[in-house]
Amino acid sequence: MQIGMVAGEASGDLLAGLLLGGLHRRWPGLQAAGIGGPRMAEHGFEAWWPSDKLAVRGYVEVLRHYREIKGIRDRLAQRLLAAPPQAFIGVDAPDFNLGLEKTLKHAGIKSIHFVCPSIWAWRGGRARKMAESVDHVLCLFPFEPELLQRHGVAASYVGHPLADAIPLVPPRTAARAALGLGDDDEVIAVMPGSRRSEIQYIAPAFLQAAVLLHRQRPAARFVLPVVPGLRPLLEPLVAQHAPKLPLQLTDGRSHEVLAACDVTLIASGTATLEAALFKRPMVIGYRMAALSWQLMKRMAYQPWVGLPNILCREFVVPELIQERCTPQALADAATVWLDDGPRTLALERRFEDLHQLLRQDTAQRATDAIAQVLEAA
Repeated sequence: MQIGMVAGEASGDLLAGLLLGGLHRRWPGLQAAGIGGPRMAEHGFEAWWPSDKLAVRGYVEVLRHYREIKGIRDRLAQRLLAAPPQAFIGVDAPDFNLGLEKTLKHAGIKSIHFVCPSIWAWRGGRARKMAESVDHVLCLFPFEPELLQRHGVAASYVGHPLADAIPLVPPRTAARAALGLGDDDEVIAVMPGSRRSEIQYIAPAFLQAAVLLHRQRPAARFVLPVVPGLRPLLEPLVAQHAPKLPLQLTDGRSHEVLAACDVTLIASGTATLEAALFKRPMVIGYRMAALSWQLMKRMAYQPWVGLPNILCREFVVPELIQERCTPQALADAATVWLDDGPRTLALERRFEDLHQLLRQDTAQRATDAIAQVLEAA
């Protein structure tokens, strides 16, 4: 069994790694290659290009890297067409994957997309493109298959693999011990994103907010998990914006940090769902290039940006986006969580219900759906 696969950035690499575990259980001799990261490599994935090549967000940033990214996609398509796999699985990264999937599908290669693009949030026209590009979509959220099927796209709800990987009861004590934190410490996680552009735009405000929190709560401990490869970018920002902050940088280990913390300042994205599955209160912040923001907000269909709020259909956690993402606003919102125990307990119960909804043995469900697509060939 041979498959082509593309996951673009840290969150896609994580999802693809969890999926590969299920694929290997069904097809022990499976070989997978394409674009991926370290989590996929743990399952024997052969990365022809690293996933961080695609870790670009925002119209301005994409245009800056367009020629390189298009060149990678063209060369990848040529390689897959020269030695066709039984299937291609594109993991998220729809701007990169949908065009590639269309090429492969028209050449007779079964194309499967893992993670429905957020057509329910913005850019709903993608649904028509998906009908042309993919044979099947594996959906993380229960409301997505019906929406896709209205546009003629075959789809299955498989749950979210993170809900299977993250325990229902977070290992708080063990995580704190592993990070050298005490049971009684007040711990604030600082998580400004996994992309270079996110670090550049978001980290300064998050670090300055941490400085404000430290002035108010001098005993608090601060932990920032660093995505592999981004430490050289992040360390100068720490030196510039928070030189005296008692900040512990960890290489990766974001799940331990989330299990250990009392609250997190967190960039919008998959990490916010991880925080919800760890039952952690959070303040979602996000900044991007001004032009990118103006274009994106005009296409938004709903008032929420963060996944916990989208899934709960209300603002269960605060969102501070673009000009509202200031150090003082971030610090104030985090303080509310730290000082309001009953509100935090109510949020934890809400997140427990969400965890149960998404916990579906995703690797097994997704593998079953992939097998059915191949059998129908």
